[in-house]
Amino acid sequence: MKNYMMMAQPILALLPEVSRPQRIPPIKERIMWTAAALFIFLICCQVPVFGARPGQTSDPFYWMRVVLASNKGTLMELGISPIVTASLIMELLSGVKIISYDVNDKKERAVFEGIQKIAALFITAVEAMAYVSSGMYGDVREIGTIMSGFIVLQLMLATLICILLDELLQKGWGLGAGTSLFIATNICDTIIWKSFSPSTINTGLGAEFEGAIIAFFHLLVSRSDKMRALKEAFYRPQLPNLTNIFATLVVFAVVVFFQGFRVPLMTKSRHAAADRQPYMIKLFYTSNMPIILQASVVSNINFFSQILSRRFGQHNFLINLLGRWEERAYSQSGQMFPVGGLSYYLTPPATLYELLNDPIHGIFYVVFILFSCAIFRSFG
Repeated sequence: MKNYMMMAQPILALLPEVSRPQRIPPIKERIMWTAAALFIFLICCQVPVFGARPGQTSDPFYWMRVVLASNKGTLMELGISPIVTASLIMELLSGVKIISYDVNDKKERAVFEGIQKIAALFITAVEAMAYVSSGMYGDVREIGTIMSGFIVLQLMLATLICILLDELLQKGWGLGAGTSLFIATNICDTIIWKSFSPSTINTGLGAEFEGAIIAFFHLLVSRSDKMRALKEAFYRPQLPNLTNIFATLVVFAVVVFFQGFRVPLMTKSRHAAADRQPYMIKLFYTSNMPIILQASVVSNINFFSQILSRRFGQHNFLINLLGRWEERAYSQSGQMFPVGGLSYYLTPPATLYELLNDPIHGIFYVVFILFSCAIFRSFG
């Protein structure tokens, strides 16, 4: 298999690549490169896909956009999903010895990384074509074949930019891993926007500010019943509310606390069996990569399940086994939710009522998360 991999070198030479620095850059320069990479990523998260005509269509990545650092309707529509999926596939093939390479050999490692790039671009093309053909960007007949192909090309170019930015950070020019920083940046951007967004949305009860904090002050000033206004600011169902913000802060504080938590692991010397020393390991030793891999797998299952369900209807047994989808009264812009099949059990309960109504769903989801993350960690 090594020979087949090396045969791909002429094709890989056509792909752009970030070279490693000849010296370790000073910290100020690394901060500058990191800031530049994140700035480019944020721009891609805001630039809409040219030629798309999005309407009130369901979002297949609705549940996983935060983890996959993606933004609906923009160049970062697919986020890091193709990159993570390609990495997972290549690592699985390497783990079962279908693909073998020497990690210490620079040429073989470069070829392996190059093939992984091609795999990520191929996955992007497949997902983008599925997006376009399913009508996510409007009726294909109205968009036209040329514009449909241009939309696919835009998403592939965005994935390539994401790959190069990830390479830039991982090869020593920046700080940290690209995928983790992209996720953190996307989360921070989402929190700030949903807290302070000045845009207004008509919910049927009049125009309301999207930002939870701005809406809080607006409701207190504009409503005569202050207690009702306060309750609405904390519990409004279809827009960000103060409960969401406080819950986010609590989760953040808990994660920071456990991030610094150490567990002593007693070790003993080979030469002196009686000499036992504690070795401190992080409680979060596995980091966030298993969660990212698990989210990527689930997002792809839900993505194709929802597209197949929409195209072939609800009367195909195999498609229903993969997932049944329905729109709910409180859904946003025609958003579909899984109500049966594999996709239903792979997604968390949407509300506390759903959890109490179907506790098996919640138990299965927790067990699946723990089991799948443990498996993905074993490949890391």
